[in-house]
Order: sequence, then C-alpha cells, then structure tokens
Amino acid sequence: MDGKRVATVERKTRETDISITLEVDGSGSGSIDTGIPFFDHMLTLFARHGLIDLEVRAKGDVEVDYHHTVEDVGIVLGEAFKRALGDKKGIRRYGFFLLPMDECLARVAIDLSNRPYLAYRVPVAPGYVRDFNVALVREFFQAFANTLGANLHASLEYGDEPHHIAEALFKALARALDAACRPEPRSAGQVPSTKGVLS
Repeated sequence: MDGKRVATVERKTRETDISITLEVDGSGSGSIDTGIPFFDHMLTLFARHGLIDLEVRAKGDVEVDYHHTVEDVGIVLGEAFKRALGDKKGIRRYGFFLLPMDECLARVAIDLSNRPYLAYRVPVAPGYVRDFNVALVREFFQAFANTLGANLHASLEYGDEPHHIAEALFKALARALDAACRPEPRSAGQVPSTKGVLS
C-alpha cells in the first residue's frame, strides 16, 4: 500500500452543494459545516473515532427539510472513501464493532466488498434531537453504503434515548470502518478476495 489514502469529492445539485476531503490514515481531526448542528456533531464523532481527517462543507435546502443534506453527504462521503481506498489492495476488508453508549448498545459490521447492501435494525420509534429526526441516520447509512459499495449491517441491541442511539451508531460505524480499512501486513498487497477483484 503506497502513498496517502486521500480524496476530495464535490457534488452539486439543485438541492445541495457539497465538498468533502478526507484522509483515511489521519488523526481524527474534523472540520464540519453542514448547516445542521446535530449532524455536524455526529460527523465530528465519526472522524474522531474512525481516526480519519475529515473536512465537510455542505449547503442544502435545510429550510425545506434536512433529508436532502443528510443523504447527499452520505453519498459524497461514500464516494470519497471509495476513491481514497482505490483497488483496496492490502486492506483487511472486514470490520466489526460493538459499542456501548450509556443505556445503548450498537453493533456495526462492514464488508468493503463493492457489493452495496444495508441491513439496518434499529427497532425504535423515530425521535428528535432538537429538530433533527433520528430516522435520518438510516438515510445516511443507506447512501454511504450504496456509494462506497459496502455490505453494511447496523443494529441497536437496546437503548432508548435518541441522541445516544444516533451517537452509538455513528461511533460504531467509524470504528468498524477503521478496522476494515487497516492494512493487513500479511497480505503482501493483494486484493482481499480469492477472485482477485472485489466486485
């Protein structure tokens, strides 16, 4: 695995204008501005716990709803990871984390297989943190998995408080993704698949 794993992706539509720069092998620094304070908080936690350096600038039609901005940030972040990881030679590919957050326990498993799929098992009624609907976390996870090409399984084992639920899920995703992106020194830089390609 040679060189820095970095990427910058920009995406502009009639609903959102987003720019993301990330370095996979960072220190966990985040500079986030989406116009949605709680979402900024979640992405800052994501950067810190995933040990990635992350810059996000997003302008969206938040006066209509937060949905477009949250989903489109997921799309752009997934594309940034995809570009930064390239052919994925020498990575571990799989990651898993079980994360406690006060009364919550969240579980995330990820396979960077290039075959997008989301299994999202969060059996709670939608709740709000200020004006942020926690149901939007699923939309972020779906967009991220689709664009990155990840098989992503996220579940809430138990928990009640909406802020804690969202935070546990974002932190667990960050930790699982960090594990999946790590270099595997025994692989000799090979693609982590018996097919020789991830598809």
